[in-house]
Amino acid sequence: MKWLKWVGAVLGVIVLILAAVPLFISLDDYIPEIEREISAKLKEPVKIGGLRAVGLPLPHLTVSGITVGKTEDIKVGKVTVTPDLWSLLEATKVIKSIEIDGLVLTQKAIDKIPAWIPADAKAGQPSQPPAFRLEAIKLDDAVIKLQQATFGPFDARVTLSDDGNFESASIVTRDGQLKVLVKPEQSRYLIDASAKAWKLPAGPAIHFDELVVKGVATPKGANFSDLHAKLYGGTIRGKMAVGWQKGVQLKGSATVSQVEIGPLLKALDKPQNMSGRLSARPVFSAHAANPEQILDGLRLETPFGVQGGVLHGVDIRKAATSLLSKDGGKGGETRFDKLSGHLNIDRGTRRLTKLDIVSGSLSADGNVTISPQDELSGRINTSIKATSVAAASVSLNVSGTLDSPLLYPTGGTMAGAAAGTAVLGPGIGTALGASVGQWAEGLFGNKEQKK
Repeated sequence: MKWLKWVGAVLGVIVLILAAVPLFISLDDYIPEIEREISAKLKEPVKIGGLRAVGLPLPHLTVSGITVGKTEDIKVGKVTVTPDLWSLLEATKVIKSIEIDGLVLTQKAIDKIPAWIPADAKAGQPSQPPAFRLEAIKLDDAVIKLQQATFGPFDARVTLSDDGNFESASIVTRDGQLKVLVKPEQSRYLIDASAKAWKLPAGPAIHFDELVVKGVATPKGANFSDLHAKLYGGTIRGKMAVGWQKGVQLKGSATVSQVEIGPLLKALDKPQNMSGRLSARPVFSAHAANPEQILDGLRLETPFGVQGGVLHGVDIRKAATSLLSKDGGKGGETRFDKLSGHLNIDRGTRRLTKLDIVSGSLSADGNVTISPQDELSGRINTSIKATSVAAASVSLNVSGTLDSPLLYPTGGTMAGAAAGTAVLGPGIGTALGASVGQWAEGLFGNKEQKK
């Protein structure tokens, strides 16, 4: 058994040699030449902090402290290249893996990447066998910094076939909240993504309790046929198509069920002037120069209903029953059992039509427009049922802003209310006079004086 001891001793010496080689061989002298070569190809300054060869556990090359661009558009903590040693004697050298640790990629770098790809690589038809073939890419602790958002840190894995074709890619955020798997299928890519307790990295800060996205993508866009989300106490199911040629385009439809509207308005950076559970069936489309501007170009229409909610900042009952008050129904709140209607959004302008509000003995209907600056305009017709008299109907103009809404009676309503009060006294006289004034407006026209 002595030969086993001799073999073990020899292997031990080989391991020590492989481990000690990097201590005696310096590769730093090659750094300036490598920097010049890469800088010339990218037409961007490239800096390398360190370069060394390592023998264990497998022979590999490590490059550290890499920056690309005058403003360091790309930064990499460390790159480890592990070759297949036997392939070094063949025409095509095989790289078993490239491991990239600590990548920081900015929006400027993303915009420049297409110009860095050689023309023959874009064509995809090399005239001779490739000099190198890569089998796997590992990305650890990567961050992408867009103009107004940051994605990451995340880890990614890319595997390639023996002939160098893409086989699969996976992305997992370091907190485990988002997982994405991409696989090729002929000329397109299958996408399967899921998220838990996750917030959108760009655009509105919508928080998802659960999100499942399945679809296919091509170089021109993506078609997500299965979208399912749980958020703010409700659910959304739908489908959406996205294009990214000449800006960003999207279109789709969804079914919204029992979503709490208050936190959703907050995520959309809109005044939280309403609460309640929202149900809707929106159809939407948009076109923008970049993802951050997609809401500015949104077009959407949907019937909607909100249950068990509150309109904050305005008391409709008070505005309808205190016609001669000077506060115009400003302040307070309106609790409602149900609010329904039809919503149309066109580049920031929101039109609410066929409004129907039920709040105990109060009911109201009408139309309201909200400008891109959140300014209100429109009219609502109220009706209050009372046990002692017939229902009183009052028309109210809508103005102000979402932060400070204002309701005040129309000209005809005011005239009728004043006459009724003078003849019959307050209370019944005001209510009956307002109803007569509203009837007269409908009969003889709708010429109002703006308050």
